[in-house]
Amino acid sequence: MIAFAAIALFTLATAAVAVSLRNLIHTALLLVASWAGIAGFYLWAGAEFVAFAQVLVYVGAISMVVLFAVLLTRKSRTDVPTTSSDQRRAVAAIVVGLAVFGILATTISRASFATTISPPAPAVTVRQLGTQMMDSHAAAVLIIGVMLTVSLLGAVVLAASDPKNRGERP
Repeated sequence: MIAFAAIALFTLATAAVAVSLRNLIHTALLLVASWAGIAGFYLWAGAEFVAFAQVLVYVGAISMVVLFAVLLTRKSRTDVPTTSSDQRRAVAAIVVGLAVFGILATTISRASFATTISPPAPAVTVRQLGTQMMDSHAAAVLIIGVMLTVSLLGAVVLAASDPKNRGERP
């Protein structure tokens, strides 16, 4: 139980700090730490394959795409005006967050969880999952990889083609 509390505290703390910061690079890095915390939760729960997929996909690939997109398309701090509505937005975010928490807490407290004993889940190893994914779903994995690569290259081309985005003179 202590491990679960530590993982949950780490994940929620990094996510909360990421939401509160205005620096996009720091926010993206804290988002990576939050995703790593979710992978830790999967490991704690005994879902090793899902944890390793979380690390490979989110902590590895998606975080790099987010960081590249931020670095290639961000504006300088002088270009982004600071408005006085930041406090109103923060209060609205807290109110909406509390409302969502209340709805979820009410739903969970009223839910009736099955107390009957269900049959055990089939024992599937990580090797069997990987073999099945690379046998019958190999084309889908390759197509997704190509789509992510093309979208990243497209972002690089779009960001590099307009000198106004980089702050240079034409």
